[in-house]
Order: sequence, then C-alpha cells, then structure tokens
Amino acid sequence: MRAQLQLMRPANMVTSAADALAGYAASGMAPGLPLACLAVASLGLYGGGVVFNDVLDRKLDAVERPERPLPSGRAALRTAVALGVALLTVGILLGFAVSLRSGVLACLIAGGALLYDAKAKHHALFGPATLGLCRGMNFLLGLSANPAPAGSRWLLGILWLAYIFAITAISAGEVHGGSRRTGLLAIILIGSVAVGLGVLAANSGPNALAAGAILLLLMVRVGPPFWRAYRRPEPAHIRAAVRSGVLSLVVLDSSVAAGFGGLSYGLAVLALLLLASPLARLFPVT
Repeated sequence: MRAQLQLMRPANMVTSAADALAGYAASGMAPGLPLACLAVASLGLYGGGVVFNDVLDRKLDAVERPERPLPSGRAALRTAVALGVALLTVGILLGFAVSLRSGVLACLIAGGALLYDAKAKHHALFGPATLGLCRGMNFLLGLSANPAPAGSRWLLGILWLAYIFAITAISAGEVHGGSRRTGLLAIILIGSVAVGLGVLAANSGPNALAAGAILLLLMVRVGPPFWRAYRRPEPAHIRAAVRSGVLSLVVLDSSVAAGFGGLSYGLAVLALLLLASPLARLFPVT
C-alpha cells in the first residue's frame, strides 16, 4: 500500500485539489456537491498522471532512482497501470457528473498529463509548458462549475502555467544539477506570478488585505529556496526549491481563493497545507 501511495504523490495530489478550489472560488458559485466532485476529480487526474509518469520512466528510474516503487519491485507494473487508469477514469467521470464543460476539461487534463509523461517531458520547452497548461486547466476545472461564461477570469490560468513552468524547468537538475540560466528563468517566472497575484489582490475590494497577506506568505516560502537554487544549482538545492514550490501551490491557490471568496474561503484552502506538509515528509514530492 505504501508503494502505491508513493506512486500517487499524496502531497502533490492535495495541491491539485487546491487548484480546483481556487477555480471554484473564482466561479462565484456557492459551496455544494459540484465543489466536492471537482476537487475529487482533480485528485484523480493528478494521481493518475503521476502514476503513469513512473510507469513510463521505470527504465530510467532503474538507473537514476532505483529506490522508487517500480524499479525496486515494491510495486508491480500491472498494478500501477490499473491504478493509473482507475484514477484518470474517476477524474473524468466526476468531471462529466458536474457538466459537459467540466468533463471536457477533465479529458484535456488527462490527455495533457499522458502527453507530458510519454513525450513532452523530454523537451526543455514543451515539457514545462505542457505541465503548466495542465495545472492551468485544473484551475479552469473549478471555474467551470459556473455554467455562465467565465469572461476574462479564464486568463488567470496563466498564473499556474508560469508557476509550474518555473518549477518543471528547474526540476530537470534534480539528479545531476542544473544551470544558473534555468534558475534565473524560474525566478523571473515566479516574480511574474507574484506581480499577477498582486494586481489581482489590489482589485479584490474588501478582500484585498487577505489576498495580499497570503501572497506575502507565498513569497516568503518560495523566494529563498529558488534563490539558493539559482546561486548554487546543485541537486540538493534544486530538490528543495522544487519541494517548496510544489507545496506552496496551496498558498498560491489560497491567495486567489481569498481574493474571490474572502478570508474564510482563503484560509480553508490554506489549511490544506497542514495536510500536504506531513504527507510530503512521508512520501517524496519529486
């Protein structure tokens, strides 16, 4: 069971649900069954995607990370494939249970995750962009709960695209080390996301203070590790930056949720960090 959970990256799955919750806050819909369906759909889509990531990487992992579940033999290949299929199926079905739009988005997220696992991840530009698009669509999955047109709010997905692009680009150096050029790109992208969140917070009316305070927390969490990874792009520093960046997605989501839904909604999303952090100590994030 532990090996299966490790394949699913439980801490990362929690951050995925937070994306959908932030999108739901932006939709303006009252909490209800669609919120639960989309949050669980997001868990399934992310979990299935990372399971297939390990399935397709098992030969490379046998050389670079033999301690992982599949190359170590702690998880069977057939079981891993069945788990990945089941998780993606649940995510897609729950999406369609909410609306046709949500179901189509769920299919696009699943397809994007598999494309990343199989092909895109081996490309320096296409890989981070594909994974970033998946996360951006994950936010849109929550936004799709409202049948009314989303207007310009769908453009907020660009924040997740840029943020995940930064993390994915720098994560290429987790095993052998990276470059300062990639580290600088990551810092610029993270800074751009902070500016975007700042503009969003400033235009949040009575929720501006709450959204801004949570944004400050995000910068305190991700700024130092990304700076260290830029100054000294060694594997240990890069892994620390990636871990912090992934877990801090909850904080990013919380800032957006607070901007649209108020302090209580933002804190409810931020509370997911209390679940993701201990899970990250039990199961590797990368």
